[in-house]
Amino acid sequence: MKITDARFAGSSVRVDGRPARRLPEVAFIGRSNVGKSSLINMLCARKGLAMTSSTPGKTRLVNHFLINDSWYLVDLPGYGYAKMGKDGRERLREVVADYIFNSRELAALFVLVDSRHDIGRVDLDFLAELGENRIPFCMIYTKCDKLGPNALKAQMERNEALLLRDWEEVPPCLVSSSQRGDGREEILDYVERILNTL
Repeated sequence: MKITDARFAGSSVRVDGRPARRLPEVAFIGRSNVGKSSLINMLCARKGLAMTSSTPGKTRLVNHFLINDSWYLVDLPGYGYAKMGKDGRERLREVVADYIFNSRELAALFVLVDSRHDIGRVDLDFLAELGENRIPFCMIYTKCDKLGPNALKAQMERNEALLLRDWEEVPPCLVSSSQRGDGREEILDYVERILNTL
C-alpha cells in the first residue's frame, strides 16, 4: 500500500463524536512514550501529522486522520501514564474503551510495545482485556534501531514467553523503527490485507 494523502480529520472523546463520514478505521495504541506518534508520521511520510513530544501522555483525544480518502488512521491516547492522577488515568481509560469497544468501523488495532524492554504488566493487562472482548490486534515492536539483531531477537523471545503464560498462541507481531523507516512496508501491507477483507 502507498499512502498518497494523509490529513487530520478530527478529534473526539466519545465514539459518537468521530468524523461523520463512516470509513474503515485502523487504530494505534500503546503505553505513553512508546513512539506512537513518530510511527504514525513515518507510516504517512508526514513529519508533523501526529504531534510528537518528549513528554509522555501528550495524546488525550482520539485523533482521526483521513488516509487516501478511503480509510482512517486513528491515534489513540496512551495507557499506563504513571504521572497522571488517578482521575485523569480513568478518564483516558474510558475514552479508549469507548472507542475500541463501540466503533463498528474498527478494522485493525495495533498495540505498540517498546522493543528494548520486557512487556510490562500494564501491557499484559491491556492485551488480556482485548482478548476477553474478542478484539483482534497485532503487536508492533517500536524503536528496533536501538537494539542489535541478536538483542532484538532475544527480547522478542522473552516477551513471547511472557505472552504464552496467558495466551495459547502469540498474536501477530511486526517490528519497526521510526528513525530508519523499518517496518513501514510490512505494516502498510498488513493494513492493506485487512482492508481488502472488508
